Amino acid sequence: MTGFTGKAEMGQNIRTSISQTIADELRVPFASVRLLMGDTALTPFDAGTFGSRTTPTMTPQFRRVAEAARNLLIGVAAKEWNVAPEGLVAADARVTDPVSKRSLTYAELARGKALAQNLPAEDPITPATEWKIAGKPLPKVDGRAFVTGTHKYPSDIRLEGMLYGKVLRPPSFGAKLASYDDSAAKAISGVVVVRDGDFVGVAAPSAHEARQALDAIRTQWKEVPQVSSKEIFSYLKNSAEPSSNERLRREKGSVAAGLAAAAHRLEATYNVAYIAHAPLEPRAAVAQFADGKLTVWTGTQRPFANRDELASVFHMPESDVRVIVPDTGAAYGGKHTSDAAIEAARLARAAGKPVKVVWTREEEFTWAYFRPAGVIEVKGGIAADGKLTAWEFHNYHSGMSGIETPYDVANQLTQYHQVPLVLRSGSYRGLAATANHFARETHMDALARAAKLDPVEFRLRNLSDARMRAVLEAATKSFGWPRKKTQGGQGFGLACGAEKGSQVAACAEVAVDRASGDVRVVRVVEAFECGAIVNPDGLRNQVVGAIIQGLGGALFEAVEFENGRIKNPHFATYRVPRFRDVPVIEAVLLDRKDIPSAG
Repeated sequence: MTGFTGKAEMGQNIRTSISQTIADELRVPFASVRLLMGDTALTPFDAGTFGSRTTPTMTPQFRRVAEAARNLLIGVAAKEWNVAPEGLVAADARVTDPVSKRSLTYAELARGKALAQNLPAEDPITPATEWKIAGKPLPKVDGRAFVTGTHKYPSDIRLEGMLYGKVLRPPSFGAKLASYDDSAAKAISGVVVVRDGDFVGVAAPSAHEARQALDAIRTQWKEVPQVSSKEIFSYLKNSAEPSSNERLRREKGSVAAGLAAAAHRLEATYNVAYIAHAPLEPRAAVAQFADGKLTVWTGTQRPFANRDELASVFHMPESDVRVIVPDTGAAYGGKHTSDAAIEAARLARAAGKPVKVVWTREEEFTWAYFRPAGVIEVKGGIAADGKLTAWEFHNYHSGMSGIETPYDVANQLTQYHQVPLVLRSGSYRGLAATANHFARETHMDALARAAKLDPVEFRLRNLSDARMRAVLEAATKSFGWPRKKTQGGQGFGLACGAEKGSQVAACAEVAVDRASGDVRVVRVVEAFECGAIVNPDGLRNQVVGAIIQGLGGALFEAVEFENGRIKNPHFATYRVPRFRDVPVIEAVLLDRKDIPSAG
């Protein structure tokens, strides 16, 4: 059984969970399902793998089509046996008549027939309480290939006669080419040099030779002054565009009145740095022109958008461009764009041979896009009983996801302020919720201290949302909150929030070395609820992976830049979490079979 989807597998394990969904609804063994993903020539159009939309949108669609296919096959059997379809049973890839004991496999029922029908208007898919294959912690599809190194990532693709491409990069952002001499590079045997406007690249029989050819090109650049990371936060605050856009503003009640009535008032500013996605596999693409058509293998979250952009750049019909996405070595929101695909295709067109472009780690850290930096200003007011009276929240530049407070407060103003780009910015795992939740929850802790209330009690006193209360109570119960300090430098904290239909709460134990200032996270307990769980093992991996990745942004990740140059473009200088940083982690998964699965 083969399913077709334009979604891409980037390590989030949706290949497994979607296959479980198909097998469950079609009533076939899990091992018999094959999922073809991210191929613009073979799969239906899809806007892209982003926004945590695959589970809430794609799995219900597959359930509907699988349910319709199952009923269609039951109808074929009923017609063949001249019985009512309602009495027949579909299981284990066959239809059986319990009365006569007759049985036919799906393959036998479909053989020689063109079976198709429109989906019924009704949506009688199997409820989560009756799932047999979905809901189980089944192993990752093709997991052995990934752990043994036999899986072919985009950067592993090799075609016969293929050349290796390298692209000339400016010394800094916004620099323009003032002079250019490629004669020495062109003199190297087997090298193709391409210049197309601002684009300069080379293709050669090996990556080493391509690097040599690129280094042989003599250039001079005109650079422009740039904002540095040392001044970025003042720049963001001072450069915000006047905001009259109501789409970016949420207001109810009167914040001024709420603050005036408060027993305690508190305001603070929180800064968040630019963060790199740092996927283990950098951008990569292989492009081939053949018979007037272009095929590109690349790691992208948006294969159809890549196809459209390639068609536009090369003035080709979309039907003559095919984008194929092999299961890719991570993205975290960082691979929406077509950079490597267009570069490889430009070189392949000029060379008349397939060309492969794999970005170096330095290129990935420098020329990819970042999670945007931001400045977040928060004002809060509370009454003597610890109830929130006012909440004002301004986000400059880092984004709107997760910007609204889940807490009950009658007087509130939430506003997002747009700022012109400094560094290339875009989606990041959890989007702007990573910044907005940090600022909001840190401020809630500060308000709890002002009210002399336990942080959990303070939150529950201001929280009526039942789902949020459930994860907060589950996390604190597993953690053993409140904990008493047993040594110097020990601390405990918690936070909660919601995004993309999921609810989360986490408690952490930290240890601070007062002499060195080092902060270490010792233990994290996180409760996570995203409706009905499709694959508990896959979800646990996502939750634990998110905690580990979050350590980086919380403790040490930050892109440093000056005069248009990234100053820490390598893993040796850009600090990501390592094994020694990983705390004891407990993931508490709340399975709500009464709520649709979310992202």
